[in-house]
Amino acid sequence: MEVHLEIRHLRLLMAVAEEGSVTGAVRRLHLTQSALSHQLKDAEDRLGTALFLRLGKRMVPTPAGEKLLISAKRVMDELRNAENQIEGLNGGSKGAIRFSTECYTCYHWLPPLLKKFHSKYPQVEVNIYADATCNPAEFLLRGELDVGILSCLPRNTSLKATPIFEDELVVVMAPDHPLTELTHIRPKDLANETVLIYPPRQESTLLMKVLAPAGVEPKRVLEVPLTEAIIELAAAGTGIGFLARWAVAPQLERKRVAVRPLSAKGFRRNWYAVTLRKQVQPPYLTEFLKLLATHPPKTS
Repeated sequence: MEVHLEIRHLRLLMAVAEEGSVTGAVRRLHLTQSALSHQLKDAEDRLGTALFLRLGKRMVPTPAGEKLLISAKRVMDELRNAENQIEGLNGGSKGAIRFSTECYTCYHWLPPLLKKFHSKYPQVEVNIYADATCNPAEFLLRGELDVGILSCLPRNTSLKATPIFEDELVVVMAPDHPLTELTHIRPKDLANETVLIYPPRQESTLLMKVLAPAGVEPKRVLEVPLTEAIIELAAAGTGIGFLARWAVAPQLERKRVAVRPLSAKGFRRNWYAVTLRKQVQPPYLTEFLKLLATHPPKTS
């Protein structure tokens, strides 16, 4: 399939859109105004449509320009990442790791790990792709992630999973909640409660793996995307959360919340670092995976 534009056109498009003017783009790209205008006209002629509206000195992307801008950013990000990866494969210490987890809570234990990683590889960027949280495996298979953290073993043979740690999910509530009278919580104990879950509902561990199999429906379900918000709502008595014990440890220590295990045995889960099986790993990615396996969050 023939491609009409070149990298220089994409770079120019991004510069004009981000600067908002020809003058700003000229300064950023170190071109003359005449050369920039010529390249922009060349791109528009190749596509057969205007990419910007000229409103005085302001340059505003047209619908076609907006669509191309989205693709341009993606292409430039991919090209930059590929160049960094190639440098890393050649023994360089510069690169980027695209990282995501399937659980919003799991980002909380990263800062100490990243500090240790960057002490050895200061020129490697670790970019967290929060948009991939809903399905890291899919993003891995599309080549848009380097590492995904999953709590379920992937079924696709193109993916490789390395165990990294085990944790426990506990029921989180206000310190004065009536359920604190119990030593552990059974699914039926939550029948009359408002439960606080991460979206989307159909992927909730509490709903799908705990309550539904027991034939229990809570009184109300609130979808809350942030761990901190779930903890605050639970502390205020608004509802019941179901979170990793280590994620609520600071609030538990300050007695802002109370926790109880789910059933007498508790509810435990395993976490895995997942990569593409045939992916060639630069040294810094190998080190990152090693740190994931040797520096799990404190689970108690």
